[in-house]
Amino acid sequence: MSIIDGIFQDFINTSAFVIMYVVLFFLAKWFKDFLTPYRIHDELTEKDNLAIALIMCGYYFATVAIFVGALTGPSQGLINDLMQVGGYSILGLVFLNLSRFVNDKLILRTFCNVEKLTQDQNVAVGAVQFGTYVATGMIAAGAVMGTGGGVATAVVFFILGQLSLFLFSYIYDFITPYSIQEAIGNGNVAAGTALGGTLIALGVIVSNGVAGDFVSWQVNLTHLALVNVMAFVFLPLVRLMMDKLVIPGADLSEEIIRDKNLGAGFLEATVAISFAIVLRSVL
Repeated sequence: MSIIDGIFQDFINTSAFVIMYVVLFFLAKWFKDFLTPYRIHDELTEKDNLAIALIMCGYYFATVAIFVGALTGPSQGLINDLMQVGGYSILGLVFLNLSRFVNDKLILRTFCNVEKLTQDQNVAVGAVQFGTYVATGMIAAGAVMGTGGGVATAVVFFILGQLSLFLFSYIYDFITPYSIQEAIGNGNVAAGTALGGTLIALGVIVSNGVAGDFVSWQVNLTHLALVNVMAFVFLPLVRLMMDKLVIPGADLSEEIIRDKNLGAGFLEATVAISFAIVLRSVL
């Protein structure tokens, strides 16, 4: 194959996958519109609802994570690649949209998320759902990534990854010296940002546990269990250390709950995500 032929083939391949992502993007938007009990367009344009805008940003980040996860792997020819990437991307979108119903009931479980988002325009709830969508997208991306498995393995590892996310939200609630549910329900954006960022951090780590080539149930499940243990041990320790070390002479939790210091919330989220990236790279 000549250099010109190679360049032309690369252009064809790139164009095909870009077009596929555009189609996937609009399909993701249709899914979201169809399954959401309020009119997203009205919330974004007529009501200028920042909470809903945050959720949509997280949802679209999750969509691209799923597409990239499905795209990762050895090529089997353009047609086969398009079929595989398209199929797993759609499966990932199904995962993403189904997870919303469970997330609403398990993570922010003491109030109605829809009411807080539409009636109160609660940005704290939007920040948590932003983090939940991004984390879920990374877990879904990991579940559809790699070779040797199939739809069954993708479904199982996505469900296990989501269970990790839900369980950690309870641990975070337990170790935090204030009521997460009450703070976020009352619109504390700093608390919502901190939790949303920490959920993204967990998604970064857990995506490592569900990603990769499928070797056997024993090998892959053991790896996921190890990753979860590391995440469940180290992320709470980082959270406890941050209380005293991130802002010298101040208590991070007090800044978040008493002063509603959004900067403190961003600091907690940033430190958690940074640590998660390092931990993922060494696991």
